[in-house]
Amino acid sequence: MPEKMKAVVKTRPELGGDWQEVPLPRIADDEVLVRVRATSICGTDVHIYKWDPWSAGRIGEQALPQILGHEVAGEVVETGAGVKGIHMGDYVSAETHIPDPQDLQALLGQMHIGERMKILGVDRDGCFAEYVAIPEVVCWVNDKAIAPEYACVQEPLGNATYAVLGEDNDVAGKSMVFVGDGPISLFAVGVARAVGVTNIFLVGKYDFNMEIGKRMGADHLLYANKDDVDRIAYIKDHTRGYGADIVCDMAGSTQALEEGFQMLRKGGRFTAFGVAGEATVPIDYNNGIVFKGCQVHGVNGRKMFDTWYRVRNLLSSGRLDIAPVVSHMFPLEEYEQGFEKMIERPRHAAKVVLFPDRQEFDAAQQRRA
Repeated sequence: MPEKMKAVVKTRPELGGDWQEVPLPRIADDEVLVRVRATSICGTDVHIYKWDPWSAGRIGEQALPQILGHEVAGEVVETGAGVKGIHMGDYVSAETHIPDPQDLQALLGQMHIGERMKILGVDRDGCFAEYVAIPEVVCWVNDKAIAPEYACVQEPLGNATYAVLGEDNDVAGKSMVFVGDGPISLFAVGVARAVGVTNIFLVGKYDFNMEIGKRMGADHLLYANKDDVDRIAYIKDHTRGYGADIVCDMAGSTQALEEGFQMLRKGGRFTAFGVAGEATVPIDYNNGIVFKGCQVHGVNGRKMFDTWYRVRNLLSSGRLDIAPVVSHMFPLEEYEQGFEKMIERPRHAAKVVLFPDRQEFDAAQQRRA
């Protein structure tokens, strides 16, 4: 085992990250050491890379330096003395919400939203590296049929799946609106199609991503930044005048909230996943929620491990093809190009995957040729 490894490290409270040689992680008794085969860039990573006000408040300069990244697939190369269920050679991904077993939520089976949970790549070193230390409790053994470039995105794909299915999984034969055209929304369109949603609307802004949404199975494309179509009227016209059974806000903007509740039928479900730029946003509380009798479902993470189980089955069965959403791949050392793709506007990228090992990168390129 080497003593050093290469990693993308956030060293300063400003734009960027550094490609550095750092010590190999030392694992605790309840952790495993994973050789990273593939890792992917998330919106949270972009916040940290840019070092915006959220990053400054959530992480803080005092926590630097810290390795970036939290979406991963890799091979277990070392196990701690107390590890029982994960073994050398296992092909794993990581649930990034690390629970505190004494949290009330963890005791009630809601480990993904505990009061004192920690997040990989936010509260501790992440996986934009050749190796990463991961607690056994959040390791998920992958089906070996799932290629690393897809296994590493199961964390955000899990967000999408939870947003689509909700708590009751009652979606087959229903209509669904996704407001926002980011990668998780595009994943969600594919999940909705795979699980039997029969009328799918995608509201977005960027031609590149909207075209991916069409490939993933959206029946209707509506542009949020164009006024050529009355979006609310269009959705009602295509749902017999009632509005959609389910609306998933994947954007968090004021417009998304205002229009999203109007697109929803009475008695429907509104899933809140998008993070608002400001903590307080206006909502028509009476007409949008109370008199509409709707459910409002906040999604933060994925259900451990019900969602992971479903995601693995969707991918390994071939019922869900997420290849269109994984738009770009780079060697990890070319991480700056990956972040540039994620940051540029208008968008010309969806999901960006990075590979620490050049041979893994070459193999992934061949699979997609």
